[in-house]
Amino acid sequence: MVKKKAHPSLKGKKPVNTAGKVVAKSRTKMVNPGHIRNRLKRSEVYGKYLMEKKALKRQKRIQRAKEAEALGEDVPAPKQTPRTLDNARQIEPTMVQQNDVEVMGDEATDEFADYFSDTVRPKILITTRPRPSSKLFHFIGDLMRFFPQLYYYPRKSFSVKDICEFAVKRNFTHLIVLSEKNKVCNGMIISHLRRTGAAAGGDEHAKCAGPTAFFKVSNVITSSDVPNHGSATSHVPELVLNGFGTRLGHRVGRFLGSLFPHNAQFQGRQVATFHNQRDYIFVRHHRYIFEAGKEEYKDPNDVDEKKRRGKGEKEEEDINNMNDGEDSNSENDDDGNNNDDDDDDDEDLDEEQQQQEEESSDDDDDDENQDEDEQRVGKKSKKPNKKTKARLQELGPRFTLKLRWIQEGTFDTHFGEYEWFHKRKEMDTTRRKFHL
Repeated sequence: MVKKKAHPSLKGKKPVNTAGKVVAKSRTKMVNPGHIRNRLKRSEVYGKYLMEKKALKRQKRIQRAKEAEALGEDVPAPKQTPRTLDNARQIEPTMVQQNDVEVMGDEATDEFADYFSDTVRPKILITTRPRPSSKLFHFIGDLMRFFPQLYYYPRKSFSVKDICEFAVKRNFTHLIVLSEKNKVCNGMIISHLRRTGAAAGGDEHAKCAGPTAFFKVSNVITSSDVPNHGSATSHVPELVLNGFGTRLGHRVGRFLGSLFPHNAQFQGRQVATFHNQRDYIFVRHHRYIFEAGKEEYKDPNDVDEKKRRGKGEKEEEDINNMNDGEDSNSENDDDGNNNDDDDDDDEDLDEEQQQQEEESSDDDDDDENQDEDEQRVGKKSKKPNKKTKARLQELGPRFTLKLRWIQEGTFDTHFGEYEWFHKRKEMDTTRRKFHL
């Protein structure tokens, strides 16, 4: 007999008899169908994947509903948190922990420590690119109302280096240069001009200026275009730096915070906010006010309120007991089994109950008289506390910053050393990685 040759796919493998066995189909993970050249087949594969995904989502929802029904109505269902880019971000190794001794020590001796301790007040010079458009001056006017101690000088034909030397001689601490494209502001250079030892690596004998940062500017809305905007006053605003978590984020946040004096005038009720989210810094300017709402605030630790609740519960119990007694008496009258002795006992009980109620009412009267005496002595009656609500009014301007690079020293495009530079192809490999 001639031996049958094995199938080419079974070379080096033993054939397995799978007759009578149910082989479980393993669900393969979805692979990007972009390699499929046929457009119809590609759309069919992707449509099947979407249907499977939708069915799985529906199955999970039904399972959660069954679990909630089994637990009962008294047990609250666990709250589902949506998956976003913020809570699914990649872990950044330079993320600063709370009360980090090393970071606190570095920030106590950096270039901006004198501003945050209010020993030095910032003085800012702002200028534009050569031959700016007239629309850029509306934004400059809003910035002059936003930043205290901000002064505008025309650019003319001077270079940025010449402007830095001019500003240092006149004791300016910061320089801001605005650029624009198509009559819209699209860039901002901020340079720290005050010489410090921290900018020279801690050497107090060789002080130098710096750092310098370049931000891409987008979504500029001037104050006049903000709906229901208010007018800013000359008060120094309070400063809010939010969302700067990494070492680089702390440095950028302190750099932006050094543009404001740290002696906020609270009577102005103005707030300047730099909110970082996904490496975009949103800049806002608000005025706040606190008002008493209509709803009353109930303090759970209030002793008087607890007493009122206790009295209310006792009164309800007494009413329920009296109703139960009346129901029992009516049942006995209907049956016709009450004797004269029982009636006498009920009358005695009613008399004792009336005496107890009179005594309790006397005690309540005594308590009320005592409270009145205390009020006469000097204690004022408490008014019901109402919930306090805060209202905000935006003052403008409104714009967004995106960090592109930080350079040591003042502005120098030829010989300047970069502390950090945003390289798109190397750094923007995933949407879940953020640097600030």
